[in-house]
Amino acid sequence: MGPIDYVVIEFPGSRMTGEGLPLLVDLVDRGIIRIIDLTFLKKELDGSVVALEIADMTGDGELDLAVFEGAASGLLGADDLDEASAALQPGNSAGVIVYENLWAAPFAAALRRGGAQLVASGRIPLQDLAAALDTLESDAG
Repeated sequence: MGPIDYVVIEFPGSRMTGEGLPLLVDLVDRGIIRIIDLTFLKKELDGSVVALEIADMTGDGELDLAVFEGAASGLLGADDLDEASAALQPGNSAGVIVYENLWAAPFAAALRRGGAQLVASGRIPLQDLAAALDTLESDAG
């Protein structure tokens, strides 16, 4: 298997246009990622959280998420969804996606066969990267 990641994507005002959906489907179709879990939540104004059933995000009558039907491995538990919802502002919705990085699986397998092991990993938040690049650019100029 490749590394497993998750993202929580907040939609302010619960406005989900579906614009990013074809790009997600493309990543799956090209074998770059495999969706393991896909869940949608809404945080009500009173702070309560409800699961959302979303089939037609774009309003065109097509079942946009049918390609991900059954993407519920059970890895996401109630505690995970509580944690994800804690990051949301009241009145907003979110998609929670757990995915396998298929592109990395052959690389990881080759490393393991050679006796290598992963000892650390992480992710640099986009805001931190942008700030660091801005600093480098201003120092160079």
